[in-house]
Amino acid sequence: MQTHPSDLSTTLQPTPPRTAELDRLGDEIAELSAHLEAATARLLALIREFDTRGGWNIGFRSCAAWLAWRVGLEPGAARERVRVARALGALPALAEALARGELSYAKVRAITRVATPETAARLLAVGRAGTAVHVERIVRAWRRVDRLAEAREAARQDAGRALHVYQDEDGTVVLRGRLTPEVGALLLRALDAARETLYQRRRANEAVLAATDPAVETPTRPQQQADALALLAETALHHELDPGPPGERYQVVVHVDAAVLADPAQPGQSVLEEGGHVPAGTSQRLACDASRVVMRHAEDGRVVEVGVRTRTIPPALRRALQNRDRSCRFPGCHVRVGEGHHVCHWAQGGPTTLSNLVLLCRRHHRAVHEKGYQVARGPDGALEFRRPNGWLLPDVPLPAAVPADPVGALEAQHAAQGLRLHVRTTCPGWLGERLDVGWAIGVLHPLATRNA
Repeated sequence: MQTHPSDLSTTLQPTPPRTAELDRLGDEIAELSAHLEAATARLLALIREFDTRGGWNIGFRSCAAWLAWRVGLEPGAARERVRVARALGALPALAEALARGELSYAKVRAITRVATPETAARLLAVGRAGTAVHVERIVRAWRRVDRLAEAREAARQDAGRALHVYQDEDGTVVLRGRLTPEVGALLLRALDAARETLYQRRRANEAVLAATDPAVETPTRPQQQADALALLAETALHHELDPGPPGERYQVVVHVDAAVLADPAQPGQSVLEEGGHVPAGTSQRLACDASRVVMRHAEDGRVVEVGVRTRTIPPALRRALQNRDRSCRFPGCHVRVGEGHHVCHWAQGGPTTLSNLVLLCRRHHRAVHEKGYQVARGPDGALEFRRPNGWLLPDVPLPAAVPADPVGALEAQHAAQGLRLHVRTTCPGWLGERLDVGWAIGVLHPLATRNA
């Protein structure tokens, strides 16, 4: 059957107005989405710079915690933004594709979970050719290959663990071994702690030893390690391999004068029982929520009176504090495990009452006592936190100013940057064919291609 030109007018139908309007609406959505992806690239670049320069370190635990407070992101989403921003710093091709609106943030977020500078080009091609669903499926398969390789390596390390102990001809004992990474880290931490304990005592006596015997030399690092291992063995046998109750195991004793406790600027002692000096602010922080024993001394230093051990915050009051505050009250912090802090310290006459207490995590308790941060209750009873420079840290910061036409402002900014974003910018090159994940991993993953 042939169609003559004169018959075209009878076979072609004009597009209905409703369909044309929906097409224009879809194009507008696609184009604006490309602008948003380009803006997201700029946002991630700013987050990366802010994180690298430590702009969040104004009392917050991390850049993600600052984002959750300042921008209002959910904590998990804030952590993911920071993770992607850091990853893009080493993957410039991915960052550039996002900045041009060619890849969506969803694709980039997935790819950065597995991409390295060596594999970024391959995964970038996957992102351009496939949909976000395709990318997620390939990334999941990619991670399975990585996990299998990691599992094989972990199994090899575990099978190779060994400790050989034998006595040499001269009677000395020789050790040689290989430990898994986590056990090795545990041993190194224990040796560091033992060596520090052992040589704190030695340093305290160094002056006397040097005066009586100038030939005394400081042990070498290997000798210190050997002495530390001996201390670990003696301690383990002394406790019959029982670390003891937690309350005594982690107890730290600090001797501090009452005047120093009331005012850190006053002269006086603030020392650990072992003799090491600690700042007066540290003593104040420890005394906020700890057992204390009051001792009175005569002018010659003799102890003339020892009070009974008292607890700063009774258990019932601690439960009430936990029930009221639920988590750390520092703006933007939601750590649930905290310490009781006296808004007006008890050494300065502040009562140990619920109205004078606030729950702070260990980090922010230290920030208030030792880093210049301030907390007080306002006339209405609300807590006020301030930075060391006196600036107020509100619970919820003021929202940023938004232009009257945010879309127009965004388009103008991108036009000034030379970006030409249109309705097809973010469209993948997928033609509808079925995705063969096994084949894709076989030609993309370095381990698969190396085995082939």
